[in-house]
Amino acid sequence: MEQKFLQALQQAREAAVTLGVRIRPIETMEQVHRVLGGHKESDGFSHLAKLGRLDLSIEALAVKKQFTALFSDDEANNALMRLIDAGYLFK
Repeated sequence: MEQKFLQALQQAREAAVTLGVRIRPIETMEQVHRVLGGHKESDGFSHLAKLGRLDLSIEALAVKKQFTALFSDDEANNALMRLIDAGYLFK
């Protein structure tokens, strides 16, 4: 499951780069947990929000049903609140 998440994250990063959004590569789940457990949003989050593409953010991937088991309640809540605050429209 972790490998699938990291692959999905890499694909999202590549799509973001094609939109001109620079996102630092994340290669381990430890790095993902640090981002989601921290007090600020992930790299490129505000740029993705301006483009209406928060679906490419770590936060959006973390709250997808297929990946929620990988994250603590606090991490999932942090991701969810960042997305809600940014006006993300859940599909």
